[in-house]
Amino acid sequence: MVASDDFEHGRARVNGVELHYVTAGDGPPVVLLHGWPQTWYEWREVIPELAEEYTVIAPDLRGLGDSETPVSGYDKDTVATDVRELVHELGFGDEPIGLVGHDWGMPTAYAYAAQYRDEVRALVVLEAGLPGVNEDEKRHLWHTRFHGVRDLPERLVAGRERLYLDWFYKEGAYDPAAIDDDARDEYVRCYSQAGGLRGGFEYYRAYEADAENNREHAEDPLEIPVLALGGEASFRELPIRDMNAVATDVDGEVVDRAGHWLPEERPAYFVDRVTTFFEDAA
Repeated sequence: MVASDDFEHGRARVNGVELHYVTAGDGPPVVLLHGWPQTWYEWREVIPELAEEYTVIAPDLRGLGDSETPVSGYDKDTVATDVRELVHELGFGDEPIGLVGHDWGMPTAYAYAAQYRDEVRALVVLEAGLPGVNEDEKRHLWHTRFHGVRDLPERLVAGRERLYLDWFYKEGAYDPAAIDDDARDEYVRCYSQAGGLRGGFEYYRAYEADAENNREHAEDPLEIPVLALGGEASFRELPIRDMNAVATDVDGEVVDRAGHWLPEERPAYFVDRVTTFFEDAA
């Protein structure tokens, strides 16, 4: 098995932003896109297993983790283009990728597949919904509205990052211990950096632009295989419902003993389910 010491860290300037990324393994490319309030590090338990069969690419998205925090460009079409250019920069532009997105990584992964249809062979989405699709509670979640306010959230949360982020790690979990102290320290380190909070909140401030883009993408449904997973203690059927609205070949399930943090709460399940799905989609 690939050990975490074998993870390769790199940086690349793509689409006008410098991204930090991690790679491991050898084989067909699989790209893992994290969400908020996390970084590439949310995949730490699953990368070694996936790297036995795949070249795993796990970037920190624009404005998050150890990637650069630009002023703009947080609509998911643009963030997806960042990732696509990174994939090409790393030499994988000639073969379709397997793509996985969690939380804000989900609409980013969808935007990637919708914009670059010949470059994604199969798509896995976890624990989120798509702005502009089946509009309902997604827009009205308290933190979606709060984070969308310009400048105020940063001022209120600055200096209290651990307190604030801990609430989400506990509230969204089936097993709060799955995100241990080391992981929380790493996430808090990143979100406490200059611009770290703003970068995260900008993902929410792009909601209306994302909704408009998604409605346009949905006019031409995806035809690639899609796997949509929701945790029983979190979004449940919502990812499946939203993907059924924008794709024609959707498999999905509600994962028991899991909340929002599925790759950390159920890593063995995640690896087995995703690996089987990608094999079947080959």
